[in-house]
Amino acid sequence: MNNKIEFTETAKNEIDRILEEKSPKTYFRISVQGGGCSGFKYNFSFDDKVNKNDNIFNKAIIDINSLKIISGSVVDFKKELIGNSFVINNPQASSSCGCGLSFSV
Repeated sequence: MNNKIEFTETAKNEIDRILEEKSPKTYFRISVQGGGCSGFKYNFSFDDKVNKNDNIFNKAIIDINSLKIISGSVVDFKKELIGNSFVINNPQASSSCGCGLSFSV
């Protein structure tokens, strides 16, 4: 496992923009949780604590268990008529639901 995640420039810019309003020690946390209509769901939050099992990607942190599930993914930020959102293009996902936040491996 290479534990590699790529962030598009759009995603990096949006993370920077959001974090400008937070404490200088705040990170953008990406995690994978059980649930959703397809088995797993992506969760985006803020955290000012880096745990020992976290991997840091610039201003984003991902715990090792979540990273195993999304390794090789590209994180992007999309602006669409229905709203703006972070999107993870996960090559390990065998299927996903219409909202794009829930998936199975």
